[in-house]
Amino acid sequence: MTKRSGTTGGVLGAATVAMGLIAGTFYVFACAVMPGLARSDDRIYVEVMRNINDVIQNPVFMLSFLGALLLTGVAAWQSRGERHRRWVWTALTAYALAFLVTVAFNIPLNNALATATDPATARADFENAWVAWNVARAVLSTAAVACLARALLLRGRSDAAA
Repeated sequence: MTKRSGTTGGVLGAATVAMGLIAGTFYVFACAVMPGLARSDDRIYVEVMRNINDVIQNPVFMLSFLGALLLTGVAAWQSRGERHRRWVWTALTAYALAFLVTVAFNIPLNNALATATDPATARADFENAWVAWNVARAVLSTAAVACLARALLLRGRSDAAA
């Protein structure tokens, strides 16, 4: 084991909280927001999704969305030589994939929806693909939270044994 800095546990804890917030956001979309919107007509569906896509681009969300990646990356770097390192690196990999899904699929779908003119066509081109990619990022970010929680547990056990 390596000598620990005073910030190692704090960064790992902050990464876990940020990841939990993001996983929760994707989870709520998967099990409540999108099924609720699915009951709406095309015009309402497109209008609400456009509104959500506008308001979600705010500093609080971005702090969590980018912070989860940055904090997990720092925690992974800090975990070198530690017993819990594999869990942190696995969390980083899972969230990096979720982040990539967001950038490569969900955001382009959002952008296309923003400029579409016919609500029925826009919804048909958007809904199923966006929901599927959101489920993928929800699963990946939830796995990342589980890995970070496991890392915190192992780190705590190491601290107790020291």
